[in-house]
Amino acid sequence: MDVAVGRSKTRDIARAAVRAELAQVAFDLFLREGFDKVTLDDLAAAAGVSRSTFLRYFGSKEEAVLSVFDAQGGQVADAVRARPADEDDWTALRHGLDVALKHYRQDPDRALTMTRLVRDTPALCARQMEKQRGWWPALANALGERANSPRPLPLAASVKAAVALDCLNIALDHWTASDGRLDLVDLLDQAFAALSPR
Repeated sequence: MDVAVGRSKTRDIARAAVRAELAQVAFDLFLREGFDKVTLDDLAAAAGVSRSTFLRYFGSKEEAVLSVFDAQGGQVADAVRARPADEDDWTALRHGLDVALKHYRQDPDRALTMTRLVRDTPALCARQMEKQRGWWPALANALGERANSPRPLPLAASVKAAVALDCLNIALDHWTASDGRLDLVDLLDQAFAALSPR
């Protein structure tokens, strides 16, 4: 392996570790003090870094919380692409969204706390919806690739992608309202079943 490549990978790993630690500090502070009461200076002080260092890792308070979702859109799209070719789009989307549910299953208490923080904070909720809206093209493209669709993609692929994300959000709303007692996978299955062609 090239020494420069090895150093670059080491730097990337170190940067990701620092980013994760800063995100955890921010999340904990937001829970204790309330999102709107915490400033960027407060976050930097709690993390033991300068404001400019904090801003090198996150451009805003919202990004410090929502960064855990950054890669999910691409991961869900990759999961949809990997589904069996003979599987219908709706089923492929439903199973592709299992990737998004992964952290909810791994640590349900933390996921519930984070979901509540996002849903109960207008700035976070708006930013999260904006991030998810960015998933639509990736999901629609994944459906198009599965079907070898010509460009531009058919309207149906975009509609299916958008509706699948709405199903996810509605399932999350019901799961959060139940204090995490309801099974999130079952709720997502029910949401998809409500719109499945009969």
